[in-house]
Amino acid sequence: MSKILIIDDEKSIRNTLKEILEYEKYEIEEAKDGEEGLEKLKVGNFDVALCDIKMPKMDGIEVLKAATELGINTEFLMISAHGTIENAVEATKIGAFDFIPKPPDLNRLLLSVRNALDKSVLVTETKILKKRINKKYDIVGESGVIADVKETIEKVAPTEARVLITGANGTGKELVARWLHEKSARYKGPMVEVNCAAIPSDLIESELFGHEKGAFTSAVKQRIGKFEQANGGTLFLDEIGDMSLSAQAKVLRALQESKITRVGGDKQIKVDVRVLAATNKNLKQAIADNEFREDLYHRLSVILIKVPPLNDRLDDIPLLVDKFLQDIAVDYNSAITKIDEEAVELLKTKDWTGNIRELRNVVERLIIMSDGLISVDTVKKYADI
Repeated sequence: MSKILIIDDEKSIRNTLKEILEYEKYEIEEAKDGEEGLEKLKVGNFDVALCDIKMPKMDGIEVLKAATELGINTEFLMISAHGTIENAVEATKIGAFDFIPKPPDLNRLLLSVRNALDKSVLVTETKILKKRINKKYDIVGESGVIADVKETIEKVAPTEARVLITGANGTGKELVARWLHEKSARYKGPMVEVNCAAIPSDLIESELFGHEKGAFTSAVKQRIGKFEQANGGTLFLDEIGDMSLSAQAKVLRALQESKITRVGGDKQIKVDVRVLAATNKNLKQAIADNEFREDLYHRLSVILIKVPPLNDRLDDIPLLVDKFLQDIAVDYNSAITKIDEEAVELLKTKDWTGNIRELRNVVERLIIMSDGLISVDTVKKYADI
């Protein structure tokens, strides 16, 4: 049942609103002034607050400001007999959902309450989903090498520094990039990923910078590139070591000038993007072989983060296995499969050439092939040990 708090210094108004809303099956609480209302908001977990503006001790705008500063997620409907456009605009700017004049029109009031409740549900679902996503992309481990990576992320993420993430395939370079974005001031903006190895060299420039209609044979309409899509956020260039030299030159120019030009266009477009890059290649060797631009390397590698292979962090395997058991249970909509401690210890003896990705695949295979409990025998049979 949805909870609504009525904050009004007029008892008759509170009684009227309470009677109307309880008839609609809402759970109602009352507060006779702003101070009492704020105290109830702090502990009551209300979905909606109907808040008068003109009240003694603390007026409605002050309650709204205080609730916003405290991070209280209740949706506010401001009500007042002294309603003005200025009041409505001020309340909306602070974060009020709606502004209703007294005496309130019944239909308008109920519609506004329903809409505010719908928004409250959406906000809650979004936060739950975001937590799930963050948990899915969490960096799991307590070993020294992974602790160093986490510490570097904490220091670097709040800055605008470009970061080059290196490491073998399957070590979790994308997770590092995602956490650099999530812990930055750009976390509300988009994080746009580009797998440079998966895009043909003749299409990479169009993918990154976009193109104008008619720029080439198949360009039947204008296309917005990844740099523009990431404006205000983060652009993650995965496997940048596979990018063509011509595309590298244009990326370098974009980093230098914070401007891009679409393929087939002549207009310069300003972009505000933080660039993160990752590679499994030895870029210094690629520079020596004239396969990668040295000036681009230095532009990208303000900070270097090397993600260790799983063989260097075997003590993290129990934590990783536990996480994968939970994640896969969610994916399969099934109960969490249990695993013997001896079976986990046996997994630590394997040579994990495929790193974290291989471990997850093995855990999934063990779940499928077991009968609810992963034993030592199951691991010996299905984990190639």
